[in-house]
Amino acid sequence: MNLRSIVPFGNGGTRGQQPANMVGSLQREIDRLFEDFTRGGLGVLGGQNNLIPSIDVSENDKQIEISVELPGLERKDVEISLEDDILTVRGEKKVEEKKEDKDKNYHVTERAYGVFYRAIQLPPGVDPSKVQASMANAPACM
Repeated sequence: MNLRSIVPFGNGGTRGQQPANMVGSLQREIDRLFEDFTRGGLGVLGGQNNLIPSIDVSENDKQIEISVELPGLERKDVEISLEDDILTVRGEKKVEEKKEDKDKNYHVTERAYGVFYRAIQLPPGVDPSKVQASMANAPACM
């Protein structure tokens, strides 16, 4: 398997390689992002509006492994799907609001909140019935 054929797009990948069936899905995502923005759903506390999870892609002779960094999220916040040869990871990281936060004046907030979407084109020959997904909490680093 050739790693060059694994193309993450939607967040810095090659647009020209997107299959035609992604256009409808992309349009729905854009519509949803505009709806969230007009309702004030993104960056409510002034955080960044560009939540783009980092990914690592590796392979060996038997498998391809894609790791997505989703700090602060639970399984219920993430949707993973496979359609044709496109693996999609999407979800939403919501603002953590506490009663005691209402009296605080934030000077800096750098954490990103909002809807995210990553689409990764898998190489030809991947058997969809063998695709597995799991989510685990990684140990916190300080």
